[in-house]
Amino acid sequence: MKKNKTLVINSARCKACGLCIHFCPKKALSLCGEFNDMGYNFVQSDQELCVKCNTCGTICPDVVLKVVED
Repeated sequence: MKKNKTLVINSARCKACGLCIHFCPKKALSLCGEFNDMGYNFVQSDQELCVKCNTCGTICPDVVLKVVED
């Protein structure tokens, strides 16, 4: 049985460094235009483009993104 995967973004921890955006192979990530409590424009995902490869989760220095199995 194939398990579903979801990209989870903890926007409160995001510092908008852009590493995840730069390294996303499908260009599924972007800054959303809203700000978190720390004053950073946090990252968002286009779930239709995202292939849940977890490159973003691996590269993120603040552990903002991760792929989880449903």
